[in-house]
Amino acid sequence: MKLFEHKPFDARAVMGFGILNGISIGLLNLSLGFNSVGFYQMTKLAIIPCTVLLETLFFRKRFSRNIQLSLAILLVGVGIATVTDLQLNVLGSVLSLLAVVTTCIAQIMTNSIQKKFKVSSTQLLYQSCPYQALTLFIIGPFLDGLLTNQNVFAFKYTPQVLLFIVLSCLISVSVNFSTFLVIGKTSPVTYQVLGHLKTCLVLAFGYVLLRDPFSWRNIFGILIAVIGMLLYSYYCTVENQQKASEASTKLPEVKESESDPLVGVENGSGILADGIVQKATVWNSNKDLHA
Repeated sequence: MKLFEHKPFDARAVMGFGILNGISIGLLNLSLGFNSVGFYQMTKLAIIPCTVLLETLFFRKRFSRNIQLSLAILLVGVGIATVTDLQLNVLGSVLSLLAVVTTCIAQIMTNSIQKKFKVSSTQLLYQSCPYQALTLFIIGPFLDGLLTNQNVFAFKYTPQVLLFIVLSCLISVSVNFSTFLVIGKTSPVTYQVLGHLKTCLVLAFGYVLLRDPFSWRNIFGILIAVIGMLLYSYYCTVENQQKASEASTKLPEVKESESDPLVGVENGSGILADGIVQKATVWNSNKDLHA
């Protein structure tokens, strides 16, 4: 439909990213299937500190104390609002740990690949989705059979079930597109903050529209989480403005220092160390005639 330009790039990077992203999605679903909802929420909370740790260790990215404080307030608020029961089991814990690590790496790769190869979120999604789909199609049924002793292909798919599957796929495409777009334009940590805002909105809309049970604990947790999100947004904005102002002040200095030698050459002289001026070499026509 010519909504974006097809742009192929490093095939190995795309293949590795697509496979890793598919494994991440599968592990998150398995984590939800083998853990309680409360422990699954704890798993989602662990993605932010894990992402911060990985970016600090491998990308030398620094997070200020204000950013760290706002993230801590956010995590505390979401934890109060969402975490209920914590039922631990060995298999569920291992799946959750693997889900957290693979999700963090996949989201960091989403950001780094878009910037390294200068591709848009749509171009990256278009290149990687075949590998992602193939990974899930091969691994998914096998793991279902291994862990649940059930065959996904033996299920009786009624027209109503198929309708909801198609609807779920369409929504998932929208989620994937928005995920790649947000991570590419901001950062993996900012995307996780936005994801926790979504969690709070789900709780709020569930209470308003579906009359889900809601307690003062949920309200208190959501308020704390919103305060953490506002602080994170504020500190990110302030730090970005500071970086922009520092870059704008350094740019004229660089331009001025780069222009000095050019001015000297145009005037027929070059500037050496200690302020010594050297005359530029002039073409000697008499010498060439004598030769």
